[in-house]
Amino acid sequence: MIPRKLWGDSLTKREELASRYFKCSKRERAAFEAGIKLGTIYHQFIGTPISSSNVESLERAIEDGVRVQPFVEDVSVKIDRKSLRKKRNEYDYQTLTGQMLEVNVVIRVDEVRVVAQMKYIEELNYPLMFIKEIVEI
Repeated sequence: MIPRKLWGDSLTKREELASRYFKCSKRERAAFEAGIKLGTIYHQFIGTPISSSNVESLERAIEDGVRVQPFVEDVSVKIDRKSLRKKRNEYDYQTLTGQMLEVNVVIRVDEVRVVAQMKYIEELNYPLMFIKEIVEI
């Protein structure tokens, strides 16, 4: 990740302009940004054709796509390999589901860092997106 100090003054001005639209605290803004990243991953990649031959490259592609977005300090994507199966015929393929994904994002807005996660919660039968931690740094 490029350190914030190397982004230049123009981005700082853009951040100042954008921040005028957010009628919330930095803490709430950081949580909002984390939700945007997790929602984007889910809605953009669920349904992507997947197999054991492309699972690692898909994980990296998702991570790389998130890393370029604003306020992202770190991201990790893990796709459950136990869910993958062999093709039965030429027309058979599997697609990515919410049950297969475990995603962690670390978002920083000024002095606030949010760690958020998306993972399938068996007892809910749902791929839940939630905040694990919010810290002032």
